[in-house]
Amino acid sequence: MSLTDAQWARIEPLLPDRTPRRGGRWRDRREVIDAIAFKFQSGSQWVHLPEKFGNWRGVYNRLRMWAIDGTWERVFTALVAQADADDDLNWAVSVDSTVVCAHQHAAGPAKRGPGRRTGRPDPLVLLLAVCKEDPPAERVRLR
Repeated sequence: MSLTDAQWARIEPLLPDRTPRRGGRWRDRREVIDAIAFKFQSGSQWVHLPEKFGNWRGVYNRLRMWAIDGTWERVFTALVAQADADDDLNWAVSVDSTVVCAHQHAAGPAKRGPGRRTGRPDPLVLLLAVCKEDPPAERVRLR
């Protein structure tokens, strides 16, 4: 899925200057954004990016550079502000408790002793139980 002309018209002025600081010429920024969108929409790995987008390393490096210098944050903030001003946003948030799961460590520490959760007998409890038994009344000596 490629960006429409209307989407590109909103995004293009928010991107950094096209002049590279070092190296050769940059690829078309619209193609790079299309490649990044394809990667995240499809869930594929970077190395499986289709050839029409060019070398995956260039796309990945541009994504990283724009993340480091704050470009993505500026673009997102500006687009949300613009959409909010145009009343294009519907701020509806819903949290369903059936999908919120607690982490396994949220249950607290493991219980010790005879009532612990594993269902196996505690060796210390077994040893104490054996030691508390009364010794036999008569002992037989073996010679």
